[in-house]
Amino acid sequence: MTSLAVGVVLCLTGWITLYILLCNTSGCHGSEWNCRLVTLLHGILAVCITAYIGYVDGPWPFTHPGTKNTPLQITAMVISLGYFIFDMGWCVYFSTEGPVMLAHHTMSILGILLTLSLGESGIESCAVLFGSEITNPLLQARWFLRQLGRYESLTGEAVDVLFVVLFVFMRIVVGGRMLYCELISPQPRFIIKCGGVAMYVLSWVFMVDIGRFAYRKSQSKYRRWRNQHRSETDNRHDGKTD
Repeated sequence: MTSLAVGVVLCLTGWITLYILLCNTSGCHGSEWNCRLVTLLHGILAVCITAYIGYVDGPWPFTHPGTKNTPLQITAMVISLGYFIFDMGWCVYFSTEGPVMLAHHTMSILGILLTLSLGESGIESCAVLFGSEITNPLLQARWFLRQLGRYESLTGEAVDVLFVVLFVFMRIVVGGRMLYCELISPQPRFIIKCGGVAMYVLSWVFMVDIGRFAYRKSQSKYRRWRNQHRSETDNRHDGKTD
């Protein structure tokens, strides 16, 4: 446990150091810009490592939940734990996130700590990390496009559509299947199963927010199309009258 604590402290220090370096080298951007760059890097790194764990190193999380943690799984969880502690502290200090995101970070930190302390179910934690972080680059890209004034473009539309589709597929469909496999398996501990249920419920809370966003955006696009169509019709009518 001592080596794990040292590893978490080192990773936390690494994420803080990266953030400070970004703040010092890109003074033209604000603190949130630099924090989101750190978030983007963690998302890409976490997806790459956990994808290798799930698809190459094994075991397969749908058929072998509750197995002992492997060194690579421990490494992935320690890196992400350091990041989540950093980001949680940043969000609380700058008061940038609401209760749902803070709950997500809190549950992620507690879940990883529990998995590391038990020494098992690391493959499920890594699978959850993969499903959670695979949409993260798209979420950050959306924010950066807004800051650069390029969100209202074809690129912005593509990012939004891909984010919604990927979120629904990974967090709701695949996540639901994984939770089912976790619950019916006798291997994982009861507390791990409870954590899986809690994370899936939180995914549905995010899903409700995303559904509201998608509805508002579709309504806005429809109103713009209707107004544009009405304007074109009026112009044609005026031309015939002349």
